[in-house]
Amino acid sequence: MAARLKEKYQTEVRKKLQDQFGIKNTMAVPKVEKVVLNMGMGEAISNAKILDAAVDELGQITGQKPIITKAKKSIASFKLREGQSIGAMVTLRGEKMYEFLDRLISTALPRVRDFRGVPSKSFDGRGNYTLGIRDHFIFPEIDITKVEKSKGMNITIVTNAKDDDQARFLLRELGLPFTK
Repeated sequence: MAARLKEKYQTEVRKKLQDQFGIKNTMAVPKVEKVVLNMGMGEAISNAKILDAAVDELGQITGQKPIITKAKKSIASFKLREGQSIGAMVTLRGEKMYEFLDRLISTALPRVRDFRGVPSKSFDGRGNYTLGIRDHFIFPEIDITKVEKSKGMNITIVTNAKDDDQARFLLRELGLPFTK
């Protein structure tokens, strides 16, 4: 069974994109290629157990095992050495990507305190959208009683759109609530 958001894209959104931007070839219609979740844990320099908890929680949120990211350069003022573990990331594609986006849009974002929508200016000029989340407690998979500290994360939605306008239209039609 296909993800709900994937079916919506194939039945409704693709047609609207073709009409809006005058795209004749269905293969040229913009789509979401991948979603990348990144948790940077600067405190992992002094306390390695925090990184283990972050990896566990990111795995619960995505349903996929995260990769531990390592420092590329040594920075003496931060007491950081090259190759030291400092974060975790997950790249979602296919069905898992659509399932995650559906949970993000319909369940997690409405749980943000005083939520009025996501900023519409967080595009990079190439059709990719990055969203910063301060609290990972908004995801229902996280058991608040077992977590000792709130963690933030970056969620990057990578599309193959030619520009930001096409990507903004695509994400708005998929249900991402942008502020005006």
